[in-house]
Amino acid sequence: MQFGAHVSIAGGIENAPTNAQSSECEVFQMFSRSPRGGQPKFTDESIEQFKKNCQEFGFQEYYIHTPYYINLASSNNRIRYGSITAIRDELEVGTKIGAKYIMTHLGSSKDYTEEKALELVIQGIDKILAGYSGSTELLIENSAGSGNIIGDQFEEIGFILKKIKSNKVGICFDTCHAFASGYDLRDKAAINKTLKEFDKHIGLDKLKMLHINDSKTELGSFKDRHDDLGEGLIGKEAFNVLVNHPKLKNINGVIETPGLKISDTKSLKLLKKLRIK
Repeated sequence: MQFGAHVSIAGGIENAPTNAQSSECEVFQMFSRSPRGGQPKFTDESIEQFKKNCQEFGFQEYYIHTPYYINLASSNNRIRYGSITAIRDELEVGTKIGAKYIMTHLGSSKDYTEEKALELVIQGIDKILAGYSGSTELLIENSAGSGNIIGDQFEEIGFILKKIKSNKVGICFDTCHAFASGYDLRDKAAINKTLKEFDKHIGLDKLKMLHINDSKTELGSFKDRHDDLGEGLIGKEAFNVLVNHPKLKNINGVIETPGLKISDTKSLKLLKKLRIK
């Protein structure tokens, strides 16, 4: 298992590997554009420099997170079709720069019944992947469950995976989001129970990546409030178990702790300290 962080692309996408190196990352995650929307801003030259920097610093795996506005179940066609286009664009961008995965949330069912919203999500994913032959794989990230959010429960994610046409969609598992959605992770027994539930409804073979975040709010709060590792309500012991769990040993993890700065790598250092060589 290798560890990294979500890093900035301020000044150009080519700066992401440099920022990741400065943060002592082994892998890294980034946005390819503003998280609030807009188009990716880079040139052939900046892509080439990005790849050179990755090679120089030894980065073999890196990932893209989609913008925040994504909602595949929106009743607003501009948002829904904009989300479909944005995710497909991210897959194409990922292929150009050699990213292994892009991960996305699915949106909210507030405009429709749950059944209709899930139907729209499934149709949306099928549209995104229609004719796609790139190398970057799409990951669904589990959500924290606030409001009518889609993808907070394993059964729901499993249902979506079974209905979409592609079998090449994986899962990015966020520890804070899972905890907020009622999946306990605070000790070995709780983690084993949660992974068993995941395997039952989704399949551990679909688990491709981890977002390793502590939680500022309690189990089942349905609030997405990340905390520094070991300082939240999931706790240090949980991450000790997670990073050394035999079923997770080949899965890399990225931290998304509050206000991560280049000079603030304490959560990343903790993960490396906990990892048994």
